[in-house]
Amino acid sequence: MNLPFALSALISPVVQGDEPGYEIFLNRSGINSIDLPRGKITAEGGDKLVLKFTNRGAPIHITVSSSNAAMYTDFFHENLYIVDASILTIPIRKDCEEGSFDLELISGYGVVKTITQVQVFPASHLRPMVQEEMPLHPIAHGRPHLLMILMGIALILYTSWFYMNIEILNIASFIILIVGALYTWYRQE
Repeated sequence: MNLPFALSALISPVVQGDEPGYEIFLNRSGINSIDLPRGKITAEGGDKLVLKFTNRGAPIHITVSSSNAAMYTDFFHENLYIVDASILTIPIRKDCEEGSFDLELISGYGVVKTITQVQVFPASHLRPMVQEEMPLHPIAHGRPHLLMILMGIALILYTSWFYMNIEILNIASFIILIVGALYTWYRQE
């Protein structure tokens, strides 16, 4: 059975590793090769830099290190043994300035070495500035609104009808609620 594309996209299983990050391929273009993302690698202060390593060949040892990242992160060195895929998360400090640091990736016990630069931006730089609008609140004038007064009177009349079983009190409470609602509706500015 062939389902339409939109419907098949809805029922297809979610693949693990769809979280945002930068994908680095290992053993894709050759033995011990490291293929970095084409665009710039950026990180935001207070966020995490997620590196997803995808191995396309035999299991591989890689070393990820950064000797000049002390201003931006506590990360210094990590050895990974990657069979299929692995994720390395590097926390970025919240109070860092704009700048960059180098990530050095070594595979094949030093045979292949790649260096990439990570641009770090302050927390407010990457996010678009959104001006938040304050919700509209009624302006208090120091006296109760007529609808609230009429609702109170209607509540007292309805409660009285409930306990005394005088039918005119129920009708009066209903009429007072309708008058209050109509008054408020037609008085809107």
